[in-house]
Amino acid sequence: MNPRRALSRARSLLAAGFDQEGLDLTTGSIGKPLFLLSIPIVLTNLFQVAYNLADTFWVGQYSTEALAAISFAFPMVFLLISLGMGLAVAGSVMVAQNVGAGNEREAEYAASQTIAFAVVIAIVLGGAGYFLVDDLLLVFGAAPDVYPLAVEYMRIISLGLVFMFGFLMFISLMRGYGDTVTPMVVMFFSVLLNIVLDPFLIFGWWVFPRMGLEGAAIATIFARALAFVAGLAIMFGGGRGVRINLRDMAPDAAFARRIVRIGLPASIEGTGRALSINLMLIIVGLFSTPVVAAFGIGTRVLSVVFMPAIAVARGVETMSGQNIGADREERAAESARFAAKTMFVVLSLVGVVGWLWARSIVGVFTTNPEVVDVGVTFMRYVAPSFGFMGIMRAYNGSFRGAGKTLTAAAIAVGANGFVRLPFAYVASQLMGADGIWLAFGVSNVVGAAVAYAWYQRGTWREVSLTDEPEASPAD
Repeated sequence: MNPRRALSRARSLLAAGFDQEGLDLTTGSIGKPLFLLSIPIVLTNLFQVAYNLADTFWVGQYSTEALAAISFAFPMVFLLISLGMGLAVAGSVMVAQNVGAGNEREAEYAASQTIAFAVVIAIVLGGAGYFLVDDLLLVFGAAPDVYPLAVEYMRIISLGLVFMFGFLMFISLMRGYGDTVTPMVVMFFSVLLNIVLDPFLIFGWWVFPRMGLEGAAIATIFARALAFVAGLAIMFGGGRGVRINLRDMAPDAAFARRIVRIGLPASIEGTGRALSINLMLIIVGLFSTPVVAAFGIGTRVLSVVFMPAIAVARGVETMSGQNIGADREERAAESARFAAKTMFVVLSLVGVVGWLWARSIVGVFTTNPEVVDVGVTFMRYVAPSFGFMGIMRAYNGSFRGAGKTLTAAAIAVGANGFVRLPFAYVASQLMGADGIWLAFGVSNVVGAAVAYAWYQRGTWREVSLTDEPEASPAD
């Protein structure tokens, strides 16, 4: 069967019920297009979670040292991906605004420049990572039996960073156009290939040599490389909306400055969120092992709970960008308000479930009664604030869609770094571990209040990337 026809057929099967053909984000109802944009993003993220679980499973079957090695490597991988996320947000926003404005040529140029810029940055960061990884892992305190494995893993990941960056750009650029189904399908096959390859390369099944942790890294890079190539074929073909052209990839210093201006705050936002969790570990580490274990369980539960809010925020980002580009600022604002209200209701209901069935939820992860008791307390402190996190995510998505990535970063970093961390430290001295859990709830409420108040000021309306002369490609 023709590969292109097979991919198209698979897309139709996986996208059943989420038809985005002819989807207009600038007219009609708000709920339906936001739903059609967001659900495939949730599924894409779930595919990524499935890959992480499978990768961890196979590596864990190989050796405990290998499992510890990827635990040390993860912060470095996450940092590199966070830097790429800023580029992805910038490209998505510029494509969305130009598509909304009907500037197809400018959208093509923005997409082409984003891909070219991402490749250059990935090569630079990958090269730096390859030569610096050994020193960084020593700083992280990797044990002697874990250190060489982590170095080997990260060097392979560094060499293949261009494929990971490139695939991330493909997902974001397609989302900016309004297509979240095609990236979902490509992600599905990429994850499936990765899961299948893992045991063959790790354990040396069939004709493959036994490569251990290096095999896991190679499987990841190979799967991402094929996904990036598929993404390039789709974008060069232009049949799914976004089109890129080789002639538009020549270095453009003015465009590079703009993509850094928009993307850097988004990178800071993602890095800040991760850093706040790591710094919270310092406070949590002052308490007993059951508290640390409960914290680990609680943060994993929260990452699943907030997955729909993250997806909706990405949908709002696209809808806001296209509507601002089409000079429909009020519809962009209504999209954010609708998403904020919906996420508040949905996540508040999830919070009720989390509060009532906290013991059953925590019990899925551990049978230790002391850890379960602490985890239940964590859940019952944080669950009432779930809805407020949905509000903050929704409004921050609209800020990013308007190009106000610095505002979104300030709110997120402020809530996590300047409210949650100091509150947790002070409250934990007065209330014990309960003060840490209370800090999560307080920071969620404060973040939502600040995002709402800032949005009501209307300053996000002042930015439209399509009005800037630099956005136009050279003739």
